[in-house]
Order: sequence, then C-alpha cells, then structure tokens
Amino acid sequence: QVQLVESGGGSVQAGGSLRLSCAASGYTYSSYCMAWFRQAPGKEREGVALIDIAGSRSYLDSVMGRFTISRDNAKNTVYLQMNSLKPEDTAMYYCAERIACWHPIAAMVPTDFGYWGKGTQVTVSS
Repeated sequence: QVQLVESGGGSVQAGGSLRLSCAASGYTYSSYCMAWFRQAPGKEREGVALIDIAGSRSYLDSVMGRFTISRDNAKNTVYLQMNSLKPEDTAMYYCAERIACWHPIAAMVPTDFGYWGKGTQVTVSS
C-alpha cells in the first residue's frame, strides 16, 4: 500500500527557512515522479515543485530561486527546502506521486496525481 508522510512544517517569520520532508513507502519510489503542492484557505491547490526520475526539476514561478526540491532514493524521501519565506507561502503543503510527469509543474494539475500525503502546515508571519 502506497504511503506518503510529510513532516517539517511549522511557524516562521518572514525571511525564515523550513525544510519539508516526504517519506514514501509501499512502491518503487525511485521509479516515480514526486511533487509538492500547496493549498491556502479559500484557494485552489497549486503545484509548487516537481522532480522526475532523472532529477529534472521545475517550480512555480513565485517560488523560483527560493525553494529547492530534491530526492534521496536511498531513503525514499523527497525534500522541499524553502528559503526567504513570505506570508503568501502560508498553506498546507502536500507531497504527491505518479509514474510519469512532465515539466513545468504548472502544466500538471492535482488530479494528475494518484497518491497524496495528508499534508504539513506552513505558516509565515510578517
């Protein structure tokens, strides 16, 4: 059974940093694309970052240069390093996976992904 478990969320002040982790189990992790989405109250879920099995990455324009997605196949874990956080980054962050993906992340929608974690809350205060 596929399981994705996020961790690392929290409350920080603007300009601060957080690193989110998503631990995967139940399938051949290294063969899957991994993505981070976020959803703020009253807003639609949006793709933030995507990494494919070759290690190619793409990002939401508003986080480019501030967020970095990476994966450790030996640990079955994908990370999202978030620097220079802004209040508008406040949201619930989710990881998701699918076998095939395409760049940029903006070309993919939540329904493209079959498995999701339960999310981790990120709150950035001004």
